[in-house]
Amino acid sequence: MRLSSLTLFATIALATAGCVQSGGGYNNAGYGYQPQPTNPLQTQGGRALLGGVLGAAAADATDQNMVAGAALGALAGGASCGVPGLPACR
Repeated sequence: MRLSSLTLFATIALATAGCVQSGGGYNNAGYGYQPQPTNPLQTQGGRALLGGVLGAAAADATDQNMVAGAALGALAGGASCGVPGLPACR
């Protein structure tokens, strides 16, 4: 297995983990309001950046043009803000 394939799978795992929403609120320990943790995948720019990385890794794993793969991945990542079922972008 090539290093680029391992990078692709690790990036996909991180991207899926980033889609989990965690809410802020009052905790049970009595420390007051805890703000919602920031998640870079909740912004259109963060998703476009991750899409570019995933696209370049996928293109490298399949011996295709990495620049074109990164561009297509960035477009797909930026457009994922309007996909039903995914958390909305801020």
